[in-house]
Amino acid sequence: MSGVERAARDAIETLLGFVRTLRAAGVGADTGRAAAFLRAVDTLDVTRPEPVYWAGRLTLCSHGADLARYDACFAAYFGGAAPAAAEHARPLATTAPAMWNPPASDDTDTDTDTTGLAAGDTEVLRTADIAALTREERAAVARLVSRISADRPRRRTRRLEPAVHGRLDHRRMLRSALRTGGEPLRLPRRHRSTRPRRVVLLVDISGSMAPYADALLRLAHVVVRGHPRHTEAFSVGTRLTRLTPQMRLRDPAAALAAVADAIPDWSGGTRLGTELKEFLDLYGRRGTARGALAIIASDGWERGDAALLGTQMARLARLAHRVVWVNPHKAQPGYAPLTAGMRAAWPHIDDFVSGHSLDALEQLATAVIGGRREGGVHRA
Repeated sequence: MSGVERAARDAIETLLGFVRTLRAAGVGADTGRAAAFLRAVDTLDVTRPEPVYWAGRLTLCSHGADLARYDACFAAYFGGAAPAAAEHARPLATTAPAMWNPPASDDTDTDTDTTGLAAGDTEVLRTADIAALTREERAAVARLVSRISADRPRRRTRRLEPAVHGRLDHRRMLRSALRTGGEPLRLPRRHRSTRPRRVVLLVDISGSMAPYADALLRLAHVVVRGHPRHTEAFSVGTRLTRLTPQMRLRDPAAALAAVADAIPDWSGGTRLGTELKEFLDLYGRRGTARGALAIIASDGWERGDAALLGTQMARLARLAHRVVWVNPHKAQPGYAPLTAGMRAAWPHIDDFVSGHSLDALEQLATAVIGGRREGGVHRA
């Protein structure tokens, strides 16, 4: 990354941090307003505080009650007082963000403007909670999720293969020495080979997980599409549904349409204990879960017997190589696993991650599935 690109990324991170500060203070700076703010600042001299101040005031505030909070946050975040002219400014109209989208004239480079818009929107959407997005923004995130490239988890086997480093291969060394008069000219080595590790995904599609279900299913499609022979996908709700055949379709839209037709219990309740028992009884004994990376995406709102869920999680933990629990609510400030389902499952979880945003889903695909721990917990 060049110095200019690094400086631009740092500037965007600084501005997004300011937006998060405003949200914490109660200013209604939603994702659309944040994107308008980035587009506005992109045309200004960011080394001067006044243009940045007015760009944010016009795009991030939605009503008069936001103005005092905005001034206080601007002064605290960037240092110094807000520009004095703010005291005499008229109340902001709710349609102010449209000021930053003037009609393109004949001499305007519309291609450049479109590229900047896409880049700004993507930066905002990467860290935004999917549940807080509009329908259009979720569709944009869905398209970006389908572009994620999931790493392939691997396991070590007992079979040895030639390698540059590792233990000395005495047989190969002696065979080669016979061809050189008994004098070994090189020391061949070998180490244990690796094979793909199976991945099992169970995605909660109950009503409480509705805002996140589509993105999680799209991530499951990414993993199945990348490693079709070693990945199994299921939906859990009021019943267990195997989705692997539908997920093996290459086209994301076709795969998700087939998945939608296959799932009969969209936005219902959650019986995780019963569904996990069914999975282990039908598929666990066949070896699907044995030595696998098991990923459960759910908020833990168990409608059934929490004790049954705890028993089945213990079974899964004994069979699987690692158990990862994805709970979108983990990203909320002050979150604690206090629901009955989460308390029952907690002792048997190896990694506990959020998966609430595009960034979090990408980390799940590359770090957790790839075999590197990402903010998890060790099994108690």
